[in-house]
Amino acid sequence: MLKISIAQIAPVVGDIDGNVKKISAARKKAAARGVDLVILPELVVSGYPPEDLVLKPAYQIACREAVYQLARETNDGGPAVLIGAPWTETEQGGGKPFNAALFCDRGEVVAIVYKTRLPNYGVFDEPRRYRAGKGHAPVQFRGVKLGIMICEDMWYPEAATELKEQGAELLIVPHGSPFRVTAQAERFAIADARIAETGLPVIFVNQLGGQDELIFDGASFVAGSDGDRFLAPAFEEGVFLTQWAKRDDKWVCTEGPEAIWPTEREMMYQALVVGVREYVNKNHFPGVFIGLSGGVDSALTAAIAVDALGPDRVRCVMLPSRYTSTESLTDAKECAAGLGVYYESISIEPAVGAFDEMLSPIFQDREADITEENIQSRIRGVLLMALSNKFGHMVLTTGNKSEMSVGYATLYGDMNGGYNPLKDIYKTDAFALCYWRNKNIPAGALGPQGQVVPENIITKPPSAELREDQKDADSLPPYEVLDDILQGLVEDELSVREIVAGANGRPPQEEQVVRRVQHLLYVAEYKRRQAPPGPKVTVRSFGRDRRYPITNGFRDS
Repeated sequence: MLKISIAQIAPVVGDIDGNVKKISAARKKAAARGVDLVILPELVVSGYPPEDLVLKPAYQIACREAVYQLARETNDGGPAVLIGAPWTETEQGGGKPFNAALFCDRGEVVAIVYKTRLPNYGVFDEPRRYRAGKGHAPVQFRGVKLGIMICEDMWYPEAATELKEQGAELLIVPHGSPFRVTAQAERFAIADARIAETGLPVIFVNQLGGQDELIFDGASFVAGSDGDRFLAPAFEEGVFLTQWAKRDDKWVCTEGPEAIWPTEREMMYQALVVGVREYVNKNHFPGVFIGLSGGVDSALTAAIAVDALGPDRVRCVMLPSRYTSTESLTDAKECAAGLGVYYESISIEPAVGAFDEMLSPIFQDREADITEENIQSRIRGVLLMALSNKFGHMVLTTGNKSEMSVGYATLYGDMNGGYNPLKDIYKTDAFALCYWRNKNIPAGALGPQGQVVPENIITKPPSAELREDQKDADSLPPYEVLDDILQGLVEDELSVREIVAGANGRPPQEEQVVRRVQHLLYVAEYKRRQAPPGPKVTVRSFGRDRRYPITNGFRDS
């Protein structure tokens, strides 16, 4: 018999002392249940991903001392712990460390396993910061040979096969696997492949919480060689017991967590909530300001913020101009009332008049155009940042991925802010999330039940309201068309020809429209470089995932 606890916790990058306390607390909970071993996520001591901070010798030394401290705690006769930390070969640190899993038992570090495959794609660039280990060998623990693979090592067959050949009986995989809507299916597929190759069960232990753009959903699991699965909750911290018995010379999980994971839509919404909560709280902001326009994006952002932080920490401000419709004024006020948040209205007309007067001697011979529209947006940005400076609350940006893709946003205006919850959410997904949230409330949400986004906000034609009778459709294709083209260009890296032909089962699109969208996507890169961070939820987000040059003369055929 063997009792193993999965410790699904949320470390903070750089807060080594705080992470040690969380690890110790998890171990104490496990000890109370007579557990033999506690498994924690990848690089849990340092927090993940620590980026270039991990190259700092003082940081390496602090992580090493924390590991020794945690190892000494295991001298109390309680459970062993498997913890992740950056590890150098010398006590003084310096140079690239290994990404290591350290097995601590009976007061000592009894085994060290190094990650051998260092991912260098998508959001990962580990070869820049870590040394790769060589080879794998099982760790002997109380009569069982444990095969330990760190994150990426599970995604290829070599490590698991090597461990099996050396007698491993159980595969353990500490992970720092970021959330994306396809993540759970991908993890299961890889775990099943390793099981098919080795006949060994897999314990997958994943990090929880948010780190800048990356969201970690937990969703740890046990996948048995007999097809059984035990699921830890998604987006929920905890220490989850699994019990193992040896039957017919194989280790079988006889008991484990039996969570029901949310639907894809709910997982996406929860990821956004976690992203806002973690970013605001870990960076010690008292709350947030949101420019509430009466449109769907700002309303959804407000709902996410309230679910993440509670209504008392969310302040919404309407900033109307002469072009703001009575409908938008009513909708914004109704939305704020439904969410129970502070609401204020500040007209931007005095500032618009002042700018008109200041610029009229220079602009007198020119017609009004997008310049005057952008001035309105930038006035709103100035006011929101002034409120942020005065009260200490961070501004949440409200632009969605569709707008960020084609540059339908104003630098130093509606792009102002510290964090953008919808940065990786297409407009069509924003509508779908509003409908979903009006009918559901996610686990742990601090907002009210029932309709939180007024129906009229969702159904009325989207508009920036920067000129008379303006509609988004005046400047952009319908969002259903735009989003399909963008997913082909961004997520799937399809050529114009492939999108026009309807590749990957997509509907064919008009070539002229596709070429225009592609052009807008490329020329807006300079704007995205200056945009605030936001939570990654799709397969390819802007920023870490997609790093295109600003100066770019390429257009495919």
